[in-house]
Amino acid sequence: MTKLADHLSIGQVAERSGVPHTALRFYEDRGLISSERSAGNQRRYPRSVLRRIAFIRAAQRVGLSLEEISAALATLPRDHAPTKADWSRLSRTWQDELDARIDALQRLRDRLTGCVGCGCLSLRVCGLYNQDDQMARFGPGARLLKPAMEGGA
Repeated sequence: MTKLADHLSIGQVAERSGVPHTALRFYEDRGLISSERSAGNQRRYPRSVLRRIAFIRAAQRVGLSLEEISAALATLPRDHAPTKADWSRLSRTWQDELDARIDALQRLRDRLTGCVGCGCLSLRVCGLYNQDDQMARFGPGARLLKPAMEGGA
């Protein structure tokens, strides 16, 4: 059986991860991943970078910011591949945040279905109607779609 290489070129990482070279360099510039340089000054990534990239992509898909992702990745070891316990600890820290996002998405789905479905012809009972911009005092954004604890309805 052939031994897997400990380090991968940027092309190999791009191919294996499905992430373009430009995104890999961007992630590296932001400190999300790291590489070493070969004698020829080419990037060489540890094989464990593939797990970090998969995590970054999954976190982005659920709407987490690069700052949130960076903070989470900072809790993982840099000198070796994270263990199952490391990943488990990290995922527990996001449980509440992800639950809140799921709740917000479900509320968005439920409220928009009625509003978009009827063309919002009954503004007196619409849960999203913001007559006279009353929600401005709570700050920018779609305040009625945010959880009640943040000042929405």
